[in-house]
Amino acid sequence: MALADHLRELRRRVVFAIIGIAIGAIAGWIVYEPVFQYARAVIVDADGGGGITDLNFTQAMAAFDLKVRVSIFLGVLLSSPWWIYQLWAFIAPGLTKRERNRGLAFVAAAVPLFLGGACLAWAVLPNALELLTAATPEGVSNLLDAANYVTFIMQFLLIFGLAFLLPLLMVALTSVGIVRGRTWLKGWRWAIVGIFTFSALATPSPDAISMILMAVPICGLYGLALLVCAQLDRRRDKRRAAEDAELAGGGSGPALA
Repeated sequence: MALADHLRELRRRVVFAIIGIAIGAIAGWIVYEPVFQYARAVIVDADGGGGITDLNFTQAMAAFDLKVRVSIFLGVLLSSPWWIYQLWAFIAPGLTKRERNRGLAFVAAAVPLFLGGACLAWAVLPNALELLTAATPEGVSNLLDAANYVTFIMQFLLIFGLAFLLPLLMVALTSVGIVRGRTWLKGWRWAIVGIFTFSALATPSPDAISMILMAVPICGLYGLALLVCAQLDRRRDKRRAAEDAELAGGGSGPALA
């Protein structure tokens, strides 16, 4: 394709992605109220020791602005399979058949992994907030800025979702031959330490429960990634051995003749 055709195709894919996100944002706008009420109930029900624990809007436009931001965020999450596919559809024509199959497998794995991490974050959110508000002195009201609170939740979901993609990055590096599976296996002790350290630094809340609930599933995914990387190593070694044998057989043929 000529450069102008590439640009037109890119524009078409971007427009499709934006339309998908917009439709997802409309759905996010519709479900905003129950989502916000659940997020509010989590913090209100947290036993912070104070007299009142609730959310507060400090500006006239804050409530509307927050609804727009949350709707867009939900739209990006809900439409993630669609806009990721648009990115893939733009890249795929320039790849070989093997590269397309491999890339499609990574895309198919990335979406459920990210959404799974976000769902886990949503599940552990009440425990994290319970510990964070526990330091509120008895008799003191804990009125939180609603925008900051919701931003905290969105960061919480994103960090968990991205953390679940780290093992997939391992498989990707092994798949393209940058790092062998045995290299990942040799450093498994440091990897465990690194995962727990990353979880401690990455989680917005400083409690140990959130860190453990993030680190343990990543360790499990790390072990699964080690198995996949080992399998990729075996396949690559067999392919190289077959190619070497073919070259050796082809090179010895004329000499024997």
